[in-house]
Amino acid sequence: MTSVGVVVPTRGDRPVLLSQAVESVLGQAHWGTLTVVVVVDGGGPVAQIAGGLAGLGDGARRRVLVLPNTRTPGLPGARNTGLDALGAADLAAFCDDDDLWLPGKLAAQLRALRRGGGEFASCGIEVEHGGHRVPRLAGTSTVSAADLVRSRMVMVHSSTFLFERGAPRPDESAPGGQNEDWDLALRAAKRHPITYVDRPLVRVRWGSSHYAARWADRIAGLDWMLARHPELAVDPRGAARVYGQLAFGHAALGHRRAALRWAARALASRPAEPRAPIALAVAAGLVSAPAVLSRLHDRGHGI
Repeated sequence: MTSVGVVVPTRGDRPVLLSQAVESVLGQAHWGTLTVVVVVDGGGPVAQIAGGLAGLGDGARRRVLVLPNTRTPGLPGARNTGLDALGAADLAAFCDDDDLWLPGKLAAQLRALRRGGGEFASCGIEVEHGGHRVPRLAGTSTVSAADLVRSRMVMVHSSTFLFERGAPRPDESAPGGQNEDWDLALRAAKRHPITYVDRPLVRVRWGSSHYAARWADRIAGLDWMLARHPELAVDPRGAARVYGQLAFGHAALGHRRAALRWAARALASRPAEPRAPIALAVAAGLVSAPAVLSRLHDRGHGI
């Protein structure tokens, strides 16, 4: 029977959400062993978190371990600490501490991997924000590297990842942990197309994200992606999207000249790129960045 290890990074500052995330993983229908490794980052109270999760799992086929992050501080290091602790598990997976695996997630992905081969799987998501729940699907059974260059594909989310232990791991050099999941998915897809289950099997709760408005980190993360994956600047649609995101990030920080420069590059790559005029509106003070994000998140989209 297939053994699965699931890494749940946390800072320990949202214990109720963490408990719900772990319970959603342990509640999956699965005949093999299922180990949840909760990795505490940023010096959070490991013993207190372990106490709050005591009693979850049965200690045999379904175990919960709580460990401190012993690698690079931040999300990628926490994920890799968890992967190191999984031992001989056949497959590894991620679930953020504010997300939920919906019933049938693990079984559907295991079936898809057995049926289609490959080493890395994802699935659709249900975005929850401000009382709204919006499904985000890809409309396909496989995701290629070209797909992930053309579009970030928000549904290829870290909490959906299920992969063989020999697949690529998160890169701990990602600035502030930004885009480490996109980079990981892109590197995996370059090896073999990602097996994708086009059903919303993970609930992603955006309202509690630690990463949404860290604009300097987001800008650094996009620069990092452009340097690591030069093909992102070749596809006109994909390039315009990244440039538009850079324009928005600079606008949110009040960097008007940089916002104008990146917006111009976005429109040069793709005249219909919608992020460019939005970024210019933020730079001009016509609307605030948080207001834009809130409206987009209510519709299940990001910038």
